[in-house]
Amino acid sequence: MEWHQIVGFYHVAKTGSFTRAAALTFRTQSALSQQVKALEEEFGCSLFERLGKRRLRLTRAGEALLEFAEAVLERYQGLKEELEAIKGHQKGRLRVAAPFTTLYHLLPQALESYVRLFPLVHLTVLDRPQRAAVALVREGEVDFALALESAVPPDLSALRWKRVETVLLAPPEHPLTAVERVTLDQIARYPLILPPKDADYPARRRLEEHFRRLGLEYRTVIESSNVELSSLYVEMGLGIAFATVVKDLPALRRRRLRVLPLDHYFEPDHLVVVARKTAVLTTPKQAFMGLLGLGTCPAGAPGAPQ
Repeated sequence: MEWHQIVGFYHVAKTGSFTRAAALTFRTQSALSQQVKALEEEFGCSLFERLGKRRLRLTRAGEALLEFAEAVLERYQGLKEELEAIKGHQKGRLRVAAPFTTLYHLLPQALESYVRLFPLVHLTVLDRPQRAAVALVREGEVDFALALESAVPPDLSALRWKRVETVLLAPPEHPLTAVERVTLDQIARYPLILPPKDADYPARRRLEEHFRRLGLEYRTVIESSNVELSSLYVEMGLGIAFATVVKDLPALRRRRLRVLPLDHYFEPDHLVVVARKTAVLTTPKQAFMGLLGLGTCPAGAPGAPQ
């Protein structure tokens, strides 16, 4: 098995197409086909099922080889970055995916510091729902994702970053703000601003399960996937909102609303940094973790020793 065969097979497997893989590797389709054929002869098994003229699907042997190829290429990229660091060049890449609210409220300072400290690192930040962000980590398309711990499958690693809570957002003058411990029966009497009915928002599912168990009817006036949008509509008096938020989120303190705890119904969760278990944490990636407060901060970063 040769290096160019691993690279060629990897791109064919990831794109599902000899044509697209040829464009990415600057090789002909015939050359890639010969590389895959050579691997199949070496291992004595088929790596792809040909479904018609244009469709490919990995066999079980192909899936095993892809896992190997991903690990090898990831370590190769990590080696290149570490060699650059040894030479005194902070080069490399950092790819991060996270939902809009996380990117907007929690990451700007860390990313601003990162760009200043590592101007030669190729930074890519993707605004994605948490399921999509986690999927990108599994596929090796990004280095880190930020998502709720409850949404991370066991085959990926998750490092806790910030505690999150499910709360109720209400205008300051709302009757529920005078209640010591708000009940679901009381909540169901008012128009609700809820997260979408989507797997990316498990609090919505759990809330509806509570309502069904208690036989409560409720009215959804707005579906909002963004806590900033939800808080705006709460200020306008259109309803009260359920939100899963980082504890003491500064953006909520700037709003004219009250945050009512619902910890008697909902267990707290955590916002975590998600990575592949085989990930190689090179210097640029360790620096990002440090800026989040999850490792050693590089010199000059907020929170670093002076």
